[in-house]
Formats: sequence, structure tokens, C-alpha cells
Amino acid sequence: MAQTTEPIVKIRNLSKSYRRGTQIIPVLSGISFDIARGEFVALMGPSGSGKSTLLNLIAGIDSADEGEIEIGGVEITRLGESDLARWRAVSVGFIFQFYNLIPVLTAFENVELPLLLTHLNRRERREHVEAVLNVVGLADRMDHYPSQLSGGQQQRVAIARAIVTDPEILVADEPTGDLDRASAEEILQLMDRLVHEFGKTVIMVTHDPRAAEKAHLVRHLEKGELSVT
Repeated sequence: MAQTTEPIVKIRNLSKSYRRGTQIIPVLSGISFDIARGEFVALMGPSGSGKSTLLNLIAGIDSADEGEIEIGGVEITRLGESDLARWRAVSVGFIFQFYNLIPVLTAFENVELPLLLTHLNRRERREHVEAVLNVVGLADRMDHYPSQLSGGQQQRVAIARAIVTDPEILVADEPTGDLDRASAEEILQLMDRLVHEFGKTVIMVTHDPRAAEKAHLVRHLEKGELSVT
């Protein structure tokens, strides 16, 4: 699917600080930018620059001190906790560095988890799970447990879980950080495919310049402020 210029994420004057004892530590300061629908954005910067905080704010798992975030026409900074949780469950897919799979569940069962919060029946859930496992190339591993899969395969299961609800955006926090180079390249190619073939919007935090090369746009954070490279 071709990338469009329609913004799916609009961020205006976003600021965030944390309190450490009596000290207030600013993390993000007055950030404003848009992310187009179907865009692949990499967030880079040194440790403590605010990139993971920014990702968490976009995903609705942290709250800003000031500013607005609008995603898919929904101003998430105005939602209460329960409404935000419902929005997050269907609108955001999460991809983590360490996969976060449940060891006692099969690949199929791990991917099915987000669908248990929906109104889909058992047959519909199976169709959705089988479809996304096919997309990530693991249809023949659906009955395997995480311990029976390689790191790259586990991350592909995690990606299948992230996309099974057909979310508007995917947020990825160091998705290749625990993988060898070959497996990392496979994951990046899969994420690139999700963008180009399925029109997904991907926002990725990474320290790896090779991973950032897959992105359409790199946003570099330095002391809580953004630049474009």
C-alpha cells in the first residue's frame, strides 16, 4: 500500500517531566510534529534523551504534563483511564525488545490473547490468528511454545500478536535489540512489509543505525528536543 501524506499522529507542544525526590527532571520539552499514515518513523538518541518516553506517550501508556496527542482523529490526551485503555486495546500494537510472550502458551495462544478482549467468537479468532501467523511466516509453528522457537521466531510471534487486532499504529521499542544480525534483518524486512503491503504506521525506538535505515524518517532526540535527519 502506498504511503499517504495524511497525518495519523499529530503531536502539539508536548512536554513531560519526572519527579525524583524533590527534583523535577524534564524529559520532553515542547515537541510538535506529525506522522503520516503508512509511515515508518525511527526515534533515535542517547540514553535519557526521551525517546522511549515519547513512544509511551504516543501509545497511551504514559500521560503528558502539557500538550496534545491526536491519533486517528482521537485526542488521546483528553481520554480518561478507562476510555484510554479501550482505545489502546484496539488502536495500538506493541512490539518489545524481549518479546513478552507467555511461556506456557503456544504461539497461537499468545497471538490470540488480544482477541479475547473482543467480541469475536472462537472461529473468528482462529481465522484472525492463522491469517497473521501466515503473514509473519509461522503458520507451521503455531502449536510451538516460545522455548521451542528461536529469538527471531519469537519476535515474529510478538509481531503477529501486535497486528492481530488490526491496530492503527505499531509502536516498537528496540525490536531488534536482542537479536543477531541475520534475525534482526528478517524482523526489519517484516516491519517494512507491514508498512508497504498492509499500510501500517510504525514508530520504532532504536539505537541501531542499520535498523533506522529501514525507516522513511528518522527523528533524533537530544535533551528532550527533536530534529529531523
